[in-house]
Amino acid sequence: MKKTIEYIAFDADDTLWENELYFQEFEKEFCNLLSPYQMSSSISEDLFKVEMKNLHMYGYGLKSMMLSMIETICKVMEGEGNIGLVNKIIELGQELLQRPVTLLNGVKEVLSAFQGKYKLVLATKGDLFDQQRKIANSGLQEYFTHIEIMSDKKKADYKKLLDKLECSPEKFLMIGNSIKSDIIPVLELGGYAAHVPHHVTWAYEQYEGKVEYRNFIQLNHIEDITNYL
Repeated sequence: MKKTIEYIAFDADDTLWENELYFQEFEKEFCNLLSPYQMSSSISEDLFKVEMKNLHMYGYGLKSMMLSMIETICKVMEGEGNIGLVNKIIELGQELLQRPVTLLNGVKEVLSAFQGKYKLVLATKGDLFDQQRKIANSGLQEYFTHIEIMSDKKKADYKKLLDKLECSPEKFLMIGNSIKSDIIPVLELGGYAAHVPHHVTWAYEQYEGKVEYRNFIQLNHIEDITNYL
C-alpha cells in the first residue's frame, strides 16, 4: 500500500478535533430544559426523529441541530412553544459555535510525519461557516494541499472528490472515525480506508456491521497509521 498511496484524506470532527462530545453535552442541557414537561430519554428520542426528518433539508451541523431542537420544543409542548426555551437554545448554540477547537492526541504528529511525503486532504462534512471556523481555528491548514467541505459523505460525494483531485481510488486513503461516512463509501469505490475509533459517536453515524474489505485498516489510535505507511 505504501507505494501506491498518493493522497491521504482526513475527516475533521472527532478525527482531528473534539466535536460530538460537545454536541452530546448540548443535547443533555436541552433535555434538562424540557425535563419539567417530558422524560429526558423520550426527549432525546423525539429530537433524533426530528433531526432525521430534517436532515435532507438542513444538512449536518450545529445549526441544523438547533432548528430541530426548536421544532422538538413545539412538539413536546403540543404546539404552544416557549420563547424563553427557544432563546436559551439559541444562546447555548451560539456559545458552542464559538467554542475553541481542541485537537485530539497525536494529530499534529501524524500530519507532520506525512507532510511532504503525501498530498494531504481535509475532507469534512457539515455546515460551511462552522467548518470553516473550526478549520481556521485549528491551526492545521498549512498541512493540507486541498480542503473539501462536503454536504454529505456518500459514495457519489467521494467520487466527485476523487475526480476533482484527479486521483484514482487505489491511490487514495481516507482516515476517519465514522465507519458509515468515512470508511464504507471509500472502500466501495476501491480506495483504502482507516478507521480511528472515537469515544463518543452520534447515533446516526453508528455502524453495527462487520467491515470485510481487503483495503480496510482498523486502528486503535491515529498514530497507528504510520505503521502502514
